[in-house]
Amino acid sequence: MPDNDTQDSAISFGPFRLLPKSRLLEKDGAPLHIGGRALDILIVLTERPGEVVDKRELVQRIWADVHVDEGSLRFHIAALRKVLGDAGKSARYVVNVPGRGYCFAAPLAQAAPSVAPAPVEAAAPRAPLPPSLAKMIGREDVVERISSGLSQHRFITVVGPGGIGKTAVAVTVAHRRSADFVGQVFFIDFGPLRDPRLAATAVASAVGLAVNVDDPLPALLANLHDKRTLLIFDSCEHVLETLAPLAERLVRDVPQLHVLATSRESFRSEGERIFRLFPLDCPPQRDDLGVTEILAYPAAQLFVERIAQGSGPFELSAEDAPFVADICRRLDGIALAIELAAGRVNAYGIAGTASLLDSRFSLQWRGRRTAIPRHQTLSAALDWSYDLLPDPERTILRRLSVFVGPFTPEAATAIASGDGLSPAETSEAIDNLVTKSLIVPSGARTLRYRLLDTTRTYALGKLGLSGEQRRLAQRHAEYFRYVLDRAETETSAPLHAWLSTYGGKLDNVRAALDWAFSADGDAALGIALTAAAVTLWVRLSLFAECRERTRTALAVLGDDTDGVDRLRMQLLGALGWSLMYGEGRAREARPILEETLELADRLDDKDFRLRALWGLCIDQFNNGEFGKARALADRFTTIAASSPDTTDLMLADRLMAVALHYLGDQTEARIRIDRVNASLHMLTERPKIFPLDLGVSTQYFRARILWLQGLADQALELAARNIEEGRANGHALTFCSVLGQSACLLAFFAGDYDAAQRHGAELLGHADRHAIRLWGLWARAFNAMIVARRGDSAAGLPLLREELDRAGDARVLPRFLPLLGELAACFGEAGQVDRGLAAIDDVLKRCDDRQERWYLPELIRIKGELMLKDAEQSTGAETCFREAMAIAAEQGAGFWELRCAISLARLGMVQGRNAEATEVLETICGRLTEGADIADMRMARGLITQLRARAAAASSPGG
Repeated sequence: MPDNDTQDSAISFGPFRLLPKSRLLEKDGAPLHIGGRALDILIVLTERPGEVVDKRELVQRIWADVHVDEGSLRFHIAALRKVLGDAGKSARYVVNVPGRGYCFAAPLAQAAPSVAPAPVEAAAPRAPLPPSLAKMIGREDVVERISSGLSQHRFITVVGPGGIGKTAVAVTVAHRRSADFVGQVFFIDFGPLRDPRLAATAVASAVGLAVNVDDPLPALLANLHDKRTLLIFDSCEHVLETLAPLAERLVRDVPQLHVLATSRESFRSEGERIFRLFPLDCPPQRDDLGVTEILAYPAAQLFVERIAQGSGPFELSAEDAPFVADICRRLDGIALAIELAAGRVNAYGIAGTASLLDSRFSLQWRGRRTAIPRHQTLSAALDWSYDLLPDPERTILRRLSVFVGPFTPEAATAIASGDGLSPAETSEAIDNLVTKSLIVPSGARTLRYRLLDTTRTYALGKLGLSGEQRRLAQRHAEYFRYVLDRAETETSAPLHAWLSTYGGKLDNVRAALDWAFSADGDAALGIALTAAAVTLWVRLSLFAECRERTRTALAVLGDDTDGVDRLRMQLLGALGWSLMYGEGRAREARPILEETLELADRLDDKDFRLRALWGLCIDQFNNGEFGKARALADRFTTIAASSPDTTDLMLADRLMAVALHYLGDQTEARIRIDRVNASLHMLTERPKIFPLDLGVSTQYFRARILWLQGLADQALELAARNIEEGRANGHALTFCSVLGQSACLLAFFAGDYDAAQRHGAELLGHADRHAIRLWGLWARAFNAMIVARRGDSAAGLPLLREELDRAGDARVLPRFLPLLGELAACFGEAGQVDRGLAAIDDVLKRCDDRQERWYLPELIRIKGELMLKDAEQSTGAETCFREAMAIAAEQGAGFWELRCAISLARLGMVQGRNAEATEVLETICGRLTEGADIADMRMARGLITQLRARAAAASSPGG
């Protein structure tokens, strides 16, 4: 029988039952979750029920050698009261005695021993704990959870990859719980142990037993049986074969024994609870993070702390902060890697250290001289894990290093198996590597794996030494060509679903292309992979990358390549589109698209014939040749009429609607665009020849046409829905077009400058984020125009001129026409009428040369307003207004008619022609059944009210 003082005497109060030695608190027989410090406080207070325990004594007892203030005590007292159900002043159990301390006030069913536990020094361990870290960064919550967990579970294993901080966490927990085990805490480092059969001997020796027998287990069990003991088993992965059954036996047969182990894989033993230690949280990859935000992440805190330890006081600058965030991300939040990188800063600076991460040299960075050998360099830490692997797992780890970023089990098996390893053996090896923390799962919905960057760098070096690197790189490139060929056949899937499946392949595709076009690569495979990747780049709106990659492939495409004409057609088509949509470099795009069309005709390829015609038509829009654009749209329509693909006819109507809209025929444009809209419900597959989302892009042109026709309410409602659809769609170029083609313009036309400013800012951020240059140029100019239109012409006008100058040749695009017209109007409002008239005449000549008539009525009206500001030319203003109104009426553009009517009415009021002014306004306003709240309608109603008041005043007696 054990001595009485080793029994865990239960203490009961109210519905609660406390077992101090088991560190267990129950309520009505059910265990309660309670923090380790809160439980410590309860145990101390119940040892002396009814007595006031001084605050300083409590702090000293609970925190031992760690310095904390009374705030920490108050925090844990509050946590204890919450568990016990104490409520403020009506506390039944823990009472605060102001100025003195705390008292346990409830009666106990069985008194606890009155003598406090012996101090730690009373039973000094034979294997002393390593010193605890002076500052534990980013792991306080983890330490608390494991510490509390030891009260409920007697066997916990902390699992994670090498260098993540498992030992530091375990040692900190051991120090925190040392008093609970009356100093009976033993640390056993199994790292140096090479013979697993000696595991029991190592434990026996650590607890102070003289081992002179072959089997020390009986003596070990007898020695520990009646003692409350905590064993820390560190670095166990290489001795699990014998240590796992030993730990299981110890926990089963020694009732007061607790085991806290660290390992790169679990013991898989009965009673074991696994605590997986994850990397430190790292700053996300965002450009707008400041110093304070970056330092809120534990990985960055650790990096900066270690710099300060090595070189004295250190303050992170705004210039260096992004490099620190990048270093932490690149090192995957691995504590050891971060500490080693921080040690390089004194020699290389922060930016220099970041640049060194690309080389294997970083694996040899040395850390503290006092660290155990396997923790002194990343290479040593990884050597330790690699050397423990059986040959099949080493082989698979090496082969998986060809992947960049996440990869699927399917991809891993396809590339890593073979050469003596079956797919089943490969899958088993991958499972084992995951268990050993050398591969980490990645992704929530779909299972993916990845190698941490440091592990991948190490394994890639091993792959190079193995002689397999070229074969694996080729297999990797061939696999992703196959995947992208498959992706091309699945374009009917919604964009978000398609990108969820294939968007994550991009980094691996890039790596495969870099290898294929290298000196040691396979250029023919690179060409085929480039052609297969076009859909991926287009769907991700990566037009600049598409342009550069296709140029690389075309440069090495020889006439003797199999299927050379088809490959050339595919690559030229992609290059033409990337130049046109991404860069707006129309002069370069046109001859490329013309050659694409010639090859498509030669090969009788309907899809690429239509792609080329579409691109050439858009090219004519961009170059202002609207008559030629309509001719190409007619040709597209003729070919689409015989196509079995119904989406081709929808595209033909959309293309013609856009041509007619720019040509100024809003009535016919509306018929065509409505026909597309009516067919969208039948659209089951995304058109292969159109880079945008057809449904979303149809609506922003419908909104424009509805607005010009005077249907402002319908247009604004459609534009609002279109913004949400475009944002949800996830296609960068499509969303830029949603904002730029309708949302920004319609808000501006409506006089809602707040909304225009919001949309313009969102467009600029989106375009810059996705490197869509043309929309970025337009957004900057549009935002400058809004500044000027909001009344700050002193700042807005120079800014608008500057941004339009920066746009350069892009100003020929139809989307810039309103900005050029508004520039002329701003000149007039700034008193520079001559410059305004010169500017408007230039724009009007452009419209006449190009048949660009959709904005023509507004331009002529602006010219009339400018002429009114010049005494010598004011007589010609009315002619401009009436000409503009006539053209607007011919186009079916009620909105332009309204604006012209306002200008005519103002002029009529100045000239005393009130009745005529009233008639023109009432006629136009009577036709428009929508848009009561837009600025021009409010202005028109205000003018009508003034005119009627004048008429009433004139007809009254004495008037």
